[in-house]
Amino acid sequence: MPPSAHPLADYRAEVLWRTQMPELPSFRDRELPDETDVVVVGGGYTGLSAARALARGGARVSVLEANELGYGASTRNGGIVHPGFKWSHAELLHRYGAGLGGELYRESLDGYRYLVGLIREEGIDAELVERGHLELAYAPGHLGELEETQRSLAAAGIAASIVPRARLREEIGSDAYFGALAYEESGGLHPAKYFAGLANAAVRAGADLHEGVRARSVRREPGGRMVMVTDRGSIRARDVVVGTNGYTDGLVPALRRRLIPIGSYIIATEPLSEGLVHELSPKGRVFFDTKNFLYYWRLTADRRMVFGGRASFIPTSVDQTARILHRGLAEVHPQLRDARIEFAWGGRLGFTFDRMPHVGRTGGVTYAMGCCGTGVALMTHLGAKIAGWLGGGDPPVLARLRFPLVPAPYEGRAWFLPAVGEWYRLKDRLAARGRA
Repeated sequence: MPPSAHPLADYRAEVLWRTQMPELPSFRDRELPDETDVVVVGGGYTGLSAARALARGGARVSVLEANELGYGASTRNGGIVHPGFKWSHAELLHRYGAGLGGELYRESLDGYRYLVGLIREEGIDAELVERGHLELAYAPGHLGELEETQRSLAAAGIAASIVPRARLREEIGSDAYFGALAYEESGGLHPAKYFAGLANAAVRAGADLHEGVRARSVRREPGGRMVMVTDRGSIRARDVVVGTNGYTDGLVPALRRRLIPIGSYIIATEPLSEGLVHELSPKGRVFFDTKNFLYYWRLTADRRMVFGGRASFIPTSVDQTARILHRGLAEVHPQLRDARIEFAWGGRLGFTFDRMPHVGRTGGVTYAMGCCGTGVALMTHLGAKIAGWLGGGDPPVLARLRFPLVPAPYEGRAWFLPAVGEWYRLKDRLAARGRA
């Protein structure tokens, strides 16, 4: 094959979703207020959802985004939306007990349903498709864990089923896995179109949005008011909300010491034929597997395969990760080995030491972060829940969890990630021994 014909020969190092995103007005160089009710730091799903809910409740709210709105994971993610966390339903019950573990999972389910309702209420053209997802067993031993999760979900009245390996072709055009857990209440959307709709909804509600404004420091005055110092002046407010997730900096040092930014990367193919699309996903499902260095993938409304994963825990480039992901795509779906890759990009996710999102208050600042890769629905929901909490409502269930420090000398530079990555890669290699 000549070099020019290689599938990665002429890809664009751009985010596919942003090339298709409806144009938003610029929110740069707008005058900052001297005083407001709530300052929200972070212009992603969490921040804009909180701003929309706060403004609808009558609060004056200003959102500060250091880059452009949606700069981070909100327009870079794979567009897979589902309930749950990194821990399965069964693991949640084991770790937190039947009571709290069950409440945590139900909060994530409420988050998914909240997102669906918001899209419908605001009339957002988010290309939402609710046809469920498969969690695919990478190794034979992983199927037993999925079966345990299915039994746990069934006991809680949540519909999910095991797909044995002999029937996987009814669900996915791949022979690379050993069975799957099929979950019905989940699906996919266009993350940037959803984000644009959320931004417009926040503006309609009366939120005051600002781009290109970096929050430098925050302090509490003797009377209880908060002062947010930015690179363009100071704002006094009753409350401050931080929703910066994988892009958390030193604004609130206690949060930076608890958040670990981890890279996630995606490639997207050229549009595929309708026949091939049906072969790859006969029921229109979205997919992810059980590896530690997992893959996640789905087909888009314009018939592209979007394929992502935690390709590397060390500093890397889009070129390197695109090659890694293309090899993975060809292993999972050999029929796409020669499909041209048109886009490749990456971004940062916010991980925590206990692999759970966290909500709480510290030093007068209310926060929600650490989505650990499950944030499209959950962070939207938590933004709204924070707004209700500030207005006197009940806190989210996640606020009951202790937010652990990273157990190492750490001030935002995750020097330990290469070693952690090799440990997880070794676990995947050991699991792969059973794949033969």
